[in-house]
This record gives sequence, structure tokens and C-alpha cells, in this order.
Amino acid sequence: MTTLTLPRWWDLHAHFRQGDLIAPLVRAHRAMGCAGFVAMPNTAPPVARVLEDDPGDAWSIEAYARMFRDAGAGDMEAIVPLYLTTATTPAMVERGAAEGALRAAKYYPPHGTTGAGAAADVQTYFDNGVFAAMEAADLVLCVHGEAHDVADADYFSRATNAEEAFYREIAPRIVECHPKLRMVAEHVTTAVAADFVRQAGPRVGATVTPQHLLYTTGHLLRGLKHHLYCLPVVKFAEDRAALRDLVRTHPTAFAGTDSAPHATKMTACGCAAGCYTGGVAPQLYAMAFEEAGARLDKAEDAAAFRAFLCERGPAFWGLPVPKDTFTLERREASVAPLPTPQGPITPLPLGVGMQTLPWAIA
Repeated sequence: MTTLTLPRWWDLHAHFRQGDLIAPLVRAHRAMGCAGFVAMPNTAPPVARVLEDDPGDAWSIEAYARMFRDAGAGDMEAIVPLYLTTATTPAMVERGAAEGALRAAKYYPPHGTTGAGAAADVQTYFDNGVFAAMEAADLVLCVHGEAHDVADADYFSRATNAEEAFYREIAPRIVECHPKLRMVAEHVTTAVAADFVRQAGPRVGATVTPQHLLYTTGHLLRGLKHHLYCLPVVKFAEDRAALRDLVRTHPTAFAGTDSAPHATKMTACGCAAGCYTGGVAPQLYAMAFEEAGARLDKAEDAAAFRAFLCERGPAFWGLPVPKDTFTLERREASVAPLPTPQGPITPLPLGVGMQTLPWAIA
């Protein structure tokens, strides 16, 4: 039996929502070996202020971080990016950074995903000096890399899609105008995005999710597996191959699950976007490495897996690699829905018809 003893890892892109969902979601992350996480700010209301005395009605980073402590996060650190809106100012960024409350900010394309209704066009932050203030303060810009102003026919077509448009046209301009800004290309899904990350240099990182390493549009569409519906959606086999190569070899590609819980996946307005991988992400990442040809019982491949899951992300973010460890074992393990006060949440494996996984957390 292959056994991997690994440092506890950082999930550098995850969703925990708000209210009574936070506590069970945090427990599930702890159970899969997490030392901490970057908690996305597209909550209701959004986390669009840094400090409690910043003007406005949105939640503050201070308040949202306190919710994690109250929910029992304990020694798990929650890094909360600032949701960028038209109300975000350079002064807010500068003050938040100076007081140590602000470490990152998140760009969403307007209405581009769940909870992105408060977002503004990316040009806003070039023009108002927010990107420049973030660069000066050495903060991390997390981007949902999809162009929001593409025609419906180009959002997902045989020739192009919204992510490819972003990484061909918008992301290079961010790097050119702000070369010292640390930027994370979140949940990349395409070969175009992977190529951008490879060429952009050490100040650009990328998170890659389990679902984008495992599945393609064929898996999503055959039978309309709505639990696999996420944004950006899974793409094609050649894109998956590029991502698999990126996570095995590139020094700034690291784990970020984009785990997104929905107690009600099908709603009156359509299918909620997001795959829930809390509790099972390391197992799914191990499956993806194996499907890409890695032998995790071999030292070289096990080292590449450890680097992706446990080491590269903290190095990019300036975080410690924990001394505490957790263990993955190659043995069959069952998968179950996560009970929450809002109803059970279906993990991605169950949503695609997998009752068991070939890896387990010891």
C-alpha cells in the first residue's frame, strides 16, 4: 500500500459562504489535512471593506475573519481577500496593508460567477490606482480570469472562450503595466491560461482545481452532471493535458480547490456554479496525478505531488510550510454527503457517480 506522509497543506482558493455553513465546511477542510485557506469574499453581502470603520455596508475582512474564529477554525489560518468593487480605493488598500489586515484582493468579472454582482470592469482598477496601490504594498491579486464582455457565441465556442480571451488580452496588460504585482491566475482551465502562467515569470502563480485536472466537457455534458458544473467550466482533453503538465512541473502552480458548497444545486434561476471538494481534495489530486501517468510510489513523482499540494503555494504567498503532517493511503474509501444546517452537500465524486475513492486520509 502506497503511503504519503505530507505537510499539512494550504487550500489557496476555497469558498465557505456565511452563517451556519462555515463551521461544517471548516471541519471538513481540517479533516483533509488543511493548515489554512484563502477564503473567497463573494459572500452575501460581499467582503468589500478591509476594516470595520471603512465606509460602506459590505462586510469587512476583519468581520469575516472573526466568523472563522467563532466557527472553530482554531489554528487554521483564514486569509480573506478584499472583493474589488467600484467603492475600492487606493487609500483603503494602503491603510489595510499598513495595518496588516489586507494581504490580497480578488477581481471578479461583473456577474461572472456566483456572488459577482458587485464587481466592476477590470479597467476600473487600472484607472483608479487600485492595482498600483496593491503593487506598491506587495499584495496578491487573485483573478477570476474570464472576460465578461464577450458575445454569447464566444463565451464558449469551438474557436475560443471567455478564459482564453482574458489570458490573451487582459492578463498580459496587467503584467505589463504592473510588473511587480503578484498575481494568481485562479482555477485555470485552458492551455492558453497555462501557457500564460508559464511565460509570465515568478510573480504570476496559478491555482488548479481537482475537477479541471480530472474531467472534460464530455464528462459534464453526458447526462448533464450538474454537480460538475463550475465556472470556469471544464474544457477539453488538450486543455486538461496542459494543466496536468503545469501542476507536475511549474514552480508557481499550486493547489486551490475552488471548493464551492451548494446545499441546493438546482435553483429557479438555473444550476448553481461550483463543485464541492471539501474533505476529498487531496485524494482527488492524487487521482489526477495518477491519471496523468505519475507513480506516487516513486520518489520523483511523489516529490512533484508534494510540491504542488504542499510547498509551492506557501512559497508564492510567503506562508510557512507546516511541520505538522497528514497521511494519504492508497486504499479504497467511501464518500458521503456533508451534513450541514442548510441540508446535505454533495461532494463532487458522488455527483459524478463515484461511491468510493482509491485514496483515503489515514
